[in-house]
Amino acid sequence: MEVLLNQITVTINKEKNLEKILKIIDNYEADLMIFPEYIMGVPDINLTYEYVSKIAEPITGKFITSIVEKTRNKDTAILFTSYLLEENKIFNAAIFAEKGKIQGIYKKIHLFDAFGYKESSIFYPGNNITFVNFKGFKISFSVCFDLRFPEIFRYMMYNGTDIVIIPSAWYKGKYKLLQWYSLALARAHENNMFVMLVNQTGEKFIGHSLIASPLGYISLDLGEEEKIIKYYIDKNEILSSRKILSMRKLSRKELYSNFYR
Repeated sequence: MEVLLNQITVTINKEKNLEKILKIIDNYEADLMIFPEYIMGVPDINLTYEYVSKIAEPITGKFITSIVEKTRNKDTAILFTSYLLEENKIFNAAIFAEKGKIQGIYKKIHLFDAFGYKESSIFYPGNNITFVNFKGFKISFSVCFDLRFPEIFRYMMYNGTDIVIIPSAWYKGKYKLLQWYSLALARAHENNMFVMLVNQTGEKFIGHSLIASPLGYISLDLGEEEKIIKYYIDKNEILSSRKILSMRKLSRKELYSNFYR
């Protein structure tokens, strides 16, 4: 499967961000195109409820439908994010679209209430893991801060996930790049899956979109600048990892619920 990682910077202007995204979709070819978190817009200051509530939209909104529609006549799927409005609640959502239809929606489960930020003042948390089957791979999703919670990735592993895609807007800060690397590699290797992190870059965010291999190494790192790169995912690497180190087979799932009592 050929994937296109779009490490981009967005602005405060929702319309200009949409225009930038649609232009990329028109100018590139891949089985799957992936965009970062917060692509509807990022203000000059920190994300606020006032800003997000003004540009959030329902699933039928122009931003979302314009991107989904691009997959109708183009032989590609797209994973993108939105500030999704549902019944007066706003979710930080990742949307998987293929053939002109939404095939899956993941709502960020773990909100970023850390390092002085408070996403829970803006978004409602999701409660469910999303799976889609695409090009012979079982794919799951999480968003940015979810990377720090291994429980959901273990659940994905037990359900046969091959690839986890994580759109992100990982803020800069002390040790943040090292945490990014170590968490991505751990989630990939301990669950025998590819972990694909597609991050924003610019003044606020670290960039370094990457692909972490199930064999425990970084197979692609986009660095700090805006960059768009194609990468071919080989399922044989997943199968090799599971043959060498079968985490699902060797785990003792029946015990783990006792540890949380």
